Amino acid sequence: MSTVPHPELEAFRREFPILQTRTYLNSCSLGALGTRSMGYLGEYQALWNTLGASAWYELWMGRIGHLLDRVAWLWNARRSEVALSPSVSGAVAAIASAVDYSKRNKVVVADLDFPTLVYQWLARHDVEVVRVPSDDGIGVDPARWAEYVDERTAIVATSHVFYGTGYVQELGPVAKAARAAGALFLVDGYQAAGQIAVDPRALDADVYVGGPLKWLLGGPGLAFLWVREELIDSLRPTVTSWFGAANQFAFRVDELEYREDAGRFSLGTPAVPTVYTALGGLEVFAAAGLEKCLERTKALTEHLVARLDDEGWELKMARDPARRSAIILVRHPDAPGAVRRLAERGIIVDYRAGYVRVSPHFYNTPDENDLFVDALGSMR
Repeated sequence: MSTVPHPELEAFRREFPILQTRTYLNSCSLGALGTRSMGYLGEYQALWNTLGASAWYELWMGRIGHLLDRVAWLWNARRSEVALSPSVSGAVAAIASAVDYSKRNKVVVADLDFPTLVYQWLARHDVEVVRVPSDDGIGVDPARWAEYVDERTAIVATSHVFYGTGYVQELGPVAKAARAAGALFLVDGYQAAGQIAVDPRALDADVYVGGPLKWLLGGPGLAFLWVREELIDSLRPTVTSWFGAANQFAFRVDELEYREDAGRFSLGTPAVPTVYTALGGLEVFAAAGLEKCLERTKALTEHLVARLDDEGWELKMARDPARRSAIILVRHPDAPGAVRRLAERGIIVDYRAGYVRVSPHFYNTPDENDLFVDALGSMR
């Protein structure tokens, strides 16, 4: 008998059309689209068709503010600490541009981080990028960060959850190493928010980035940025936009006065359609209960890992349950072919470099886990 809790959350399955026709286990690539998001998108289209540009002033700016309120709720943050950006790349670029590298020109990252996080500084000739290695190819020993962070370090930037292994980093020691060296600590939480608990201040981060594309069920086109309130005034980005100005509708071209809150890191007009779909995604979590969703996702992960272990599959993931997330990689001699054949059976997963990547979310069921494991086994 399954021990997956909160079966009442299965009622939310009816809100996601793809779950009616597919076994969808690929939320770490793209979250399912819900009826709330589709309804909001219809509202956006209707406003565009009836109000035109006046929708900006009368309603769309208010929706942007509503989304910022929701992000603050999600991360137990203050509204003044959160902002929107077109992508993680844009958010990180804005933060990176606010740092002085003349005396501290080293940025420390992990070998397992997503390339976007590293490219921001590899593209600069005045910055030395140092990578903390992984001993097992799955995670990074938290004690190793202190070996690479020193008085020359300007920024320590790494992932909350590694995209290629699902490993959940223990960020306390990383934050401690950054703090001891006087470096800024930036965390990429795009693969974390929505599947594990996120509280950037409790993590002792200075900057945290995430977004709605994956676990938060809101689609592409936006990123969410959190900046510790005490640091905002000292960070003056040189990559900026009119949305970062204190009085943006004054349209001043003779001076730039930054906003006093995290909005100073905003990069241009937000993708309003994604503002609407992201609101729909976050409202699902509010309605279902965020803590319940996280607990169920974790339990579905453990159920799936147990099934795969029982069937003898080789898994690339942390063996400590506390350090693993709902990103599970199953070694396969023909991962692309397996993903294609699974899709022909209506089972949607993904692959990465020799592994089938499967990711259950709270809206999945133990039966769907079983269906995936049985189908993968039948193709051996």
